[in-house]
Amino acid sequence: MASTGTAILRTALRRNAAPMTLGTLLMGLYQAGETAFPIALGLIVEHTMRDRSLGALALSLAALGVIITTVSLSWRFGMRILQKAGTTEAHRWRVRVAACGLQPVARDVDLKSGEVLTIATEDADQTADIIEVVPLLVSSLVAVLIATVALGLADPGLGLLVIVGTVGLLTILSVLSRRIGSSTREQQARVARAGAKVADLIAGLRPLHGFGGNHAAFRSYRTVSTEARNQAITVARANGAYAGAALALNALLAAAVTLLAGHLAFQGQITTGELVMAVGLAQFIMEPLKLFSEMPKYIMVARASAGRMALLLAAPPVMTPGSDRPDADGGLELDGVQYGSLRKLSFHVPTGEFTAIAAYQPGTAVDLLSLLAMDVPPHAYEGTVRVGGQDTADLSIDALREHLLVNPSHAEIFAGTLRTNIDPSGTGRMVDEAVEASMLTDVVALHREGLDHPVRDRGANLSGGQRQRLSLARALAADPAVLVLHDPTTAVDAVTEQLIARNLAALRRGRTTIVITTSPVLLDAADRVLVLDDGAITTEGTHRTLLNTNATYRRAITR
Repeated sequence: MASTGTAILRTALRRNAAPMTLGTLLMGLYQAGETAFPIALGLIVEHTMRDRSLGALALSLAALGVIITTVSLSWRFGMRILQKAGTTEAHRWRVRVAACGLQPVARDVDLKSGEVLTIATEDADQTADIIEVVPLLVSSLVAVLIATVALGLADPGLGLLVIVGTVGLLTILSVLSRRIGSSTREQQARVARAGAKVADLIAGLRPLHGFGGNHAAFRSYRTVSTEARNQAITVARANGAYAGAALALNALLAAAVTLLAGHLAFQGQITTGELVMAVGLAQFIMEPLKLFSEMPKYIMVARASAGRMALLLAAPPVMTPGSDRPDADGGLELDGVQYGSLRKLSFHVPTGEFTAIAAYQPGTAVDLLSLLAMDVPPHAYEGTVRVGGQDTADLSIDALREHLLVNPSHAEIFAGTLRTNIDPSGTGRMVDEAVEASMLTDVVALHREGLDHPVRDRGANLSGGQRQRLSLARALAADPAVLVLHDPTTAVDAVTEQLIARNLAALRRGRTTIVITTSPVLLDAADRVLVLDDGAITTEGTHRTLLNTNATYRRAITR
């Protein structure tokens, strides 16, 4: 497990060693060819002035053609290899981050969904940039070394000037790159927080409009976004200073090499061909030096992004799942559970029973849902929750999810079609039955595409009742051994609710079903009603019996 940003970068480099090696060789060949071009021009001038023959000129032109072809092909295939490796590596980290974000086992890390999205996109891409950065760094070094050797052979002073100038240039820029790294980390954090705020706004836009809180929410987002903008400006200034310093230092070095070469030629210490070579290399060396000088900045950005990924990937799990599987005939049982508003809660729903739980306090229903959805780790509550006769702490997450499905009242609707929302995996065998039982048939019949009718993000083109019925259809189509529903009909009309209650009881006959609700229609359809009041089960019976014998129940349900 990659526990630090440095470890993530090492992992990326290690598993891409082969393409990086080949890419480095090709990019090194490209830089060598680029460096050879001014050297070849100098030699051509030298020999042409001495031999003055068409044959020598033709041979020189052929040599230039070989160099140009080598430069073109090595760049083309080298960058293709490196970009493919970098894109693949970014994909790997995106999948890792997404898997961590979707992990049923909650992780103890203070990151919102919007921040996780930023890490899975921008940070994953910037971390994978290291795959291209290292080969480009090495190839740039190759170009500088070849230029240094070529200039040193012409005159040792020229070679020494390039060495001293390169060392000084990199020393100055390494100091600037540290500032960029710290500023970039802060910018990434602020942008991620702004993204998280947007995600929260989109999720709660309808309720915000309902009670007039949208303006305050937008002001809150503007504050966060302004902080991100100001930090981005700070980073841009640092990058501008860095780029300007790199360009100025590169130009100074190139000018120094050119002036020294001109002086040496004037003194007769180097030939005209060597002067042409030196001037050409002085101009050429600016590009690899610029690339070479930019690498520390990219490395700092990659380290910052890798560190943010490590924050999520290396966070310890809140709970460690077991490996057992629930028994098919075990039902659902809570024994002495104390959590939040639940007080020593105990009840048993046997296999095949349709049980309704009438929770008088909404907060108690939410705590019970969180517990049944396994959003609460075992150490956070007292007592035992058993599914299929097994303690949930001993069950594997996959086995538990196959056996038990908890469908909250606020279930998400995804962009796609009605069909992909009902049967995301495309393997469901009860899609038609689920559509009928949830009374979604009128929505399907309304549209020419039927179940293939497009659904916008979060079901924006559906009414509240349609979204709720679509969510219910998805839960029913999954056909789990134990199904827990929370207020599945609050947004539908009374007639539709009556039909859904009847269909639900018929479709789930022989399967364990629990509905947490105060809807009289659903309570009446259940085999048994458990009354959850003040965190404990206070009474039970059929809906009609409780209406006739329990005044508190009658007032709570019929109000």
